[in-house]
Amino acid sequence: MVEWITTPGLTDYRDAESWMEARATAIAAGEAEECIWLLEHPALYTAGTSAKAVDLTDPDRFPVHQTRRGGQYTYHGPGQRVAYTLLDVGKRGRDVRAFVQDLETWVIATLDTFNITGHIRDGRVGVWVERPDKPPLPGGQMAEDKIAAIGIRLRKWVSFHGLSINVEPDLGHFDGIVPCGITDHGVTSLVDLGLPVTMDDVDVALRQSFGAVFGD
Repeated sequence: MVEWITTPGLTDYRDAESWMEARATAIAAGEAEECIWLLEHPALYTAGTSAKAVDLTDPDRFPVHQTRRGGQYTYHGPGQRVAYTLLDVGKRGRDVRAFVQDLETWVIATLDTFNITGHIRDGRVGVWVERPDKPPLPGGQMAEDKIAAIGIRLRKWVSFHGLSINVEPDLGHFDGIVPCGITDHGVTSLVDLGLPVTMDDVDVALRQSFGAVFGD
């Protein structure tokens, strides 16, 4: 069984990392259940293992945390649902790429609950939504905005870190970085798309769609 934990308020990032590392170690040792941890962080930037210094455009704006998860720079803050996924990938096929695809599928299924169509794009990590209401890109392609980020780390085949979905964050806070190294697309949220969705609504949708993807 997968344990679900929801923490109210804002959780310190380093405290969250320490907790995840301890829980991942316990899961690998068979001493704890897998878990999904839902929380929010105070405003901060994180740098994944592929982060480029040039993509941190305003380094003094918020605290910057170096982390060993995959990916580049991302923002966390109030109004964003973070779902840390501490799951035993070793028991789930030992296929990291398939596991990341499952996370993407989970996000897309969650967004579908609110009649939002999420997309995966080659070369762009995360989940994207098309924006026909915005001017097209210079090459004529439809504008797209990122609504969810994904980045994981493994310890003895147990995953931690996970994903974040923008519910109602201050989108201006993303201006201090080039999110995931992408310069020609923007960032959006469920509320920015015109949906009066609450964090509780998203939590319910995450839990309901989880089983269809991961079988739990």
